[in-house]
Amino acid sequence: MNLSNLSPAKGSKQSNNFRRGRGHGSGNGKTAGKGHKGQKARSGAPRPGFEGGQLPLYMRLPKRGFTNINSKEIIAINVDKLEKFEDGDVVTVAALQEKGIINNPKDGVKILGNGELTKKLTVQVNAFSKSATEKIEALGGKAEVV
Repeated sequence: MNLSNLSPAKGSKQSNNFRRGRGHGSGNGKTAGKGHKGQKARSGAPRPGFEGGQLPLYMRLPKRGFTNINSKEIIAINVDKLEKFEDGDVVTVAALQEKGIINNPKDGVKILGNGELTKKLTVQVNAFSKSATEKIEALGGKAEVV
């Protein structure tokens, strides 16, 4: 192995992290790519989107609607997804995550009545639709609101 054979590890060199302001020989010396004088050549240049004191574009455009800070993001699951469980199982939010039916429960889980259910289950989640409750209880299961 010679010094002439050495090369950096794959992926360690990136094109955008060369050293600026290291003399004329570096190809990016003197002004270090900032040109001559002006506001953008100096430290403390304004943030992106600043228009020199003029009302910025993002403030001139009309705003529409509003975001309700009290809204909850509830995940809806149909009854037929519960077929993955065995007869007599207790279905909780954690059990739904384990089986891969949901991956992030956010503010709650609601069971909806789409599809068919053939197993007797005890389901413990945040909410149920009327048809889902009927389908679960028709097979002798329980729909418990947690």
